[in-house]
Amino acid sequence: MPSIPALDDAGWAKLVQDMAYYFDDLTLKRGFQYYKQRRVSGLTAPSPGLVSAFVDGTKRYSVEIVLGALSIGGCNCPVAGPCKHMAAVLMDFAGAQGRPVQLLANAKASTRVRAEAASARAVPETGRAAGGRPGGQDALKERGRLIPAMNVAEWHELFARCVSPLAGSIRNPQYADEALTAMLRIKPPMAPELEHLYGLHARLFVLETLLPRAAGKAGGFTPSLGYYTHLAVTELRDDIERCFHAEPSPASDPGQRNRILDTLGLLRQALLAESGGHVFYSDLYYLLWRMWIIPEMYDQALFKEELRLLEEESDSRTASSSRQPLLIARAWMHFCMSGDDKALVLLREASEQPGFYPERLDMFWEPLAEAGDVERLVSWLTETGGLLRGHYRHSLDSYARHWEQAVRLLPDAEPLMWRVLADMLPLSGGIYAEKLLAHGRWRQWMDYQLSSGRDPADFRVRELQPLEKNAPELLLPFYHQAVERHVAEKNRSGYKAAVKLLKRLNKLYKKMKAEERFEHFLGAFTARHSRLRALQEELRKGKLTT
Repeated sequence: MPSIPALDDAGWAKLVQDMAYYFDDLTLKRGFQYYKQRRVSGLTAPSPGLVSAFVDGTKRYSVEIVLGALSIGGCNCPVAGPCKHMAAVLMDFAGAQGRPVQLLANAKASTRVRAEAASARAVPETGRAAGGRPGGQDALKERGRLIPAMNVAEWHELFARCVSPLAGSIRNPQYADEALTAMLRIKPPMAPELEHLYGLHARLFVLETLLPRAAGKAGGFTPSLGYYTHLAVTELRDDIERCFHAEPSPASDPGQRNRILDTLGLLRQALLAESGGHVFYSDLYYLLWRMWIIPEMYDQALFKEELRLLEEESDSRTASSSRQPLLIARAWMHFCMSGDDKALVLLREASEQPGFYPERLDMFWEPLAEAGDVERLVSWLTETGGLLRGHYRHSLDSYARHWEQAVRLLPDAEPLMWRVLADMLPLSGGIYAEKLLAHGRWRQWMDYQLSSGRDPADFRVRELQPLEKNAPELLLPFYHQAVERHVAEKNRSGYKAAVKLLKRLNKLYKKMKAEERFEHFLGAFTARHSRLRALQEELRKGKLTT
């Protein structure tokens, strides 16, 4: 068939593997029947790697399949996931290539046989189960020999059997360690990439058992965790994050692609089940994209498919708590495809939802900073600055750090940085003042402190040293204004505070070699407040007057 590109041996081996991974035996057998009954028609390849056809079943169904990523394709029949129509199309495709279709029909069984044989060679005879109790350790060990041939769902079914004896245990770090040990000790010798991925899923499963679902809240997590459970969750999440950064990366093995895509599906559903106030899976979802998926991508097909799945979820979610992580995930997909305008619209909507976590914005700045895409980074810092307003509990350290990098690489962006930070006041007050000092903008720093009513007593002496050294005259109104403000309180504590500032002011005048100016000021100050006996007493105690 001239419209169908040739399938090489590597592609054929991958197809057999994918069929075994995504389809169960019954679906493969039914697909084989449809193939033999010649129900497939119009087989074409509209673009490289894409196969489409029609299948006559209860009605005519349209099938589109992406070779090498079967989870991306689909059929418009009512079945969710791989169906007999997709299997029939793939078999028709194989037949058009002159490949043995029967092998696809038996892909599940043949793959298991090969894995079992390989495992049997790897496990010594003395290590095999011999009449072990059903569900016991021997039976689990025997079942574990098939781990290399299992898909992710089957792994998690096995995990559930492994931890069932711990069902009544208190959820604490000890439980997490025991559960993880139970899952890891049944695995056979495996390739490092597969062992790495299996270990990741074992930890994800334990994490799920630590986060029980809230009764009466479909898909929602309980609003709080006990201290020891929270400790176990924190330790486990740190361990999972290290899995994404460690070597070897499972993504480096093409044979792990299907399992990685299933990992994506698992984390997607976990992320979408989170409420705005409990973010356990979000970082893991985005880490998977950044560390394992994106580095191996060659086009935007997977982004588009993920966005389609997220948009389908949008239609079924109305509660604001469940919509927020969905909006941010959709924004991330648009961002990855350079659709910044659409991404920002979604982020603005997400920021209006209760419990918005501004920390999520860091995942948009960080990739741009790492890639050195400075102009786009400046644009994102400018646009997202407004989303941080109103979230006073959020630290702006990351935001400030990325602005610093952007200005270092693109000096022309500095005026824009100052304008954005000024517009974000008072939220940005801390980093705004810090950057003014760092950039030697002494007058602007002092104007900001005076306008915000800050007191010199709020600062340690060393914090004011840069101004004392570079622009001491700017500190004079700062001290004078504060002294008068404390005196105006007309109480003993106010007078004591005023005297402390006057003593620091005296030292400042001495550094400026302007002692006479201070003496003149102090004389006028003392005369003006001569009726305030308590103040006069504090001045004498401070040895400013006699």
